[in-house]
Amino acid sequence: MNNIFPIFDFLKTKSAEDQKTILITLIAVTGASTRNPGAHMAVAEDGSSVGSFSGGCVETAVVSEALDAMTAGQPRAVRFGAGSPYLDIRLPCGGGIDLLFNPILDTIFPDEIFQHVKSRQPFVIKLDGNASPIIWEAAAPGRKSVEQDGTAYHIHHIPPAKIIILGHGPSVASLARLTEAYGISCEVLSPDAAIVNELAGPDISAQLLKTPGPSDFLDIDPWTACIFYFHDHDWEAQLMKQVLDSDAFYVGAMGSHHTHATRKRLLTEIDVSPADIARMSAPIGLIPSTRDPETLALSTLAELVESYHRQFGLRV
Repeated sequence: MNNIFPIFDFLKTKSAEDQKTILITLIAVTGASTRNPGAHMAVAEDGSSVGSFSGGCVETAVVSEALDAMTAGQPRAVRFGAGSPYLDIRLPCGGGIDLLFNPILDTIFPDEIFQHVKSRQPFVIKLDGNASPIIWEAAAPGRKSVEQDGTAYHIHHIPPAKIIILGHGPSVASLARLTEAYGISCEVLSPDAAIVNELAGPDISAQLLKTPGPSDFLDIDPWTACIFYFHDHDWEAQLMKQVLDSDAFYVGAMGSHHTHATRKRLLTEIDVSPADIARMSAPIGLIPSTRDPETLALSTLAELVESYHRQFGLRV
């Protein structure tokens, strides 16, 4: 899901501890690979690391190489797998990966890039074989995840998905917990105080809906998915109108085809356009006719993740 937050949170934390750090970036793939160009790892001088490039085949060697590059204080490019000088390290897929190791020499960089990640805006990291990484904001993602310009590589990043769940009933908690485990940012808006109290915590934001009208709690950007799990459909209409008028990349609602036909009629009556109504996925999910909360949650999460990758998938 392209969640780079742990990588740059790690760099910020280790920098605050006055540890040297290094950013490793996958800049090219030959043959098959478990990760796409633009993926990162981060390593600190104490040997700790975050991120991966394989199922465990090369990570130990990557950390060792990173510590050596950190000591030298100079960027370097290294190939692992097919065509690598490391003859004893092979990728099961038979491919090769090119990694760029960039020691973080600018102590401001970890804080700056962490703020860019938190702001949920596209940005670019410029990595050079002869200098420290630099960053700048991008008005739109690049045509490719990694673009080469001479000796420099431009790594384009977009925000990971964020999920807003609106509704009540056991399916809300099931999806929120599954989303939390998957590592996606999750927000819950519900008229059920018990659900709000159950879910509110450091990893899930939960707010109580007091009226069925538009909500000030909805903070939607183009990388946000909005899920409607209402059984009482009187709560839906105005909130759906607000969401369908936003940049949300995915809007889904549970219920039967008959329920959705009624929903569309109600939305039309409050001046929601046919084009906006057509944006909605309903009945929601990849698994038809799901009835238990856990399966509905899995079905929903699978569909919105597929939608995210279809619209914003890494470009190679």
